[in-house]
Amino acid sequence: MTVTIVGSQLGDEGKGGVVDLYGDPADVVVRYQGGDNAGHTVVEDGTEYKLSLVPSGAVRGKVGVLGNGCVVNPATLFEEMDGLRERGLEPDVRVAERAHVILPYHRVLDGIEEDVKSETDSAVGTTGRGIGPTYEDKAGRRGVRVGDLLDEDVLRDRIEYVVPQKRALVEDVYGVDVDDLENPDAFDVDAVFETAREYGERLAAEDMTVDAGNFLAEKRANGENVMLEGAQGTVIDIDHGNYPYVTSSNPTAGGAATGSGLAPTVIGQGEVVGIVKAYLTRVGRGPLPTELAGVEGQTPGYDGHAGDDEEELATYIRDEGGEYGTVTGRPRRVGWLDLPMLRHSTRVNGFTGLAVNHVDVLAGLDEVKVGDSYTLDGEEIETLPSTTEKWAECEANLRTFDGWPEVDWDDVDDYADLPENARAYLEYVSDELETDIYAVGVGPDRDQTVVLESPYDD
Repeated sequence: MTVTIVGSQLGDEGKGGVVDLYGDPADVVVRYQGGDNAGHTVVEDGTEYKLSLVPSGAVRGKVGVLGNGCVVNPATLFEEMDGLRERGLEPDVRVAERAHVILPYHRVLDGIEEDVKSETDSAVGTTGRGIGPTYEDKAGRRGVRVGDLLDEDVLRDRIEYVVPQKRALVEDVYGVDVDDLENPDAFDVDAVFETAREYGERLAAEDMTVDAGNFLAEKRANGENVMLEGAQGTVIDIDHGNYPYVTSSNPTAGGAATGSGLAPTVIGQGEVVGIVKAYLTRVGRGPLPTELAGVEGQTPGYDGHAGDDEEELATYIRDEGGEYGTVTGRPRRVGWLDLPMLRHSTRVNGFTGLAVNHVDVLAGLDEVKVGDSYTLDGEEIETLPSTTEKWAECEANLRTFDGWPEVDWDDVDDYADLPENARAYLEYVSDELETDIYAVGVGPDRDQTVVLESPYDD
């Protein structure tokens, strides 16, 4: 069977930990979109593994696949794999030959373009890792795919076609002299070809490339379980998120089909688990109706002052939850849980179950609030409006819950062990979304999750 893990919010919900939690019955774990802009943290017996490209199942020794919906920086991939080997793991990672390759010029262009957008206050807040420019080339039919790295003649043709275009873009459109860049070789045909050729040599030497759809179909035909791991979250999906403050791919469950090569009917017959953080975070610009205080340079209109109580609360949650980007280290904006957002995500993805993380972070507060609905143009609405501009005009209608005490979370083994008020909070979320809760995270370690149901149970 298949189990698809999807972020229900704006990313950083704890998807990697849930993949690891439910990963034992899985035989193969597939990343179906995104690239090394993802940041998945897995903790096993107190040991922390931070992964940005290698599928999270690697910690359990599962076969990992980077699907055709991914954009792959081989340098990052090799670095992560070598790092895991140094720590005693043996990652088995396969890369779809249809996946597109992040090359040096993509990263340089990402930085230049974001700098230009920042001058007009329209920066998206990218990680600068070349994700967007690579997806642009994919859509523009000028990309380099993993399979191209294996054929030097094809690779040379691709590089000779695209690199002069990128050089012209930098010099003629952005007015930047390539020779003044930190990495001018990123726009040199021979240098880029040699870098890409070396990537292909290692991929071939380690027998890492596959026809992903066929590879996964054969695994399923042999009775093996496939877990599909999304990166980022539903509300930064390029089609279903708050455009233009979105990623360049589809983190939603529909993206699991196109990004893996498995049919939509296969994905739909399996489980789709929505990962929810018990509060809300985001990195970068864009609306956040339930936001507490703000982050300078990210929260629109925020000047560093939102009142002492709100600033203190926001800082407390950020510090208790470690709300700083896994990849970038940037502080995340924090806010109360947003139910209109979750209703939208539940509809778009068809969640069959929920995993709610970071319940422990909110412990000790006198009260916990939730954005139950919005007011827009004098009317109450219960889901996200279709445009970002309208979402920015929404005022959150907050519902208040009694807080729950700090407890020894290591002693919380069953749902009944959770504080009563925490259970009331969780049951409200489940009832509103009409979706059962499968797991509750009360700490970072695999053993600090209360499992109510496994998606692999019959």
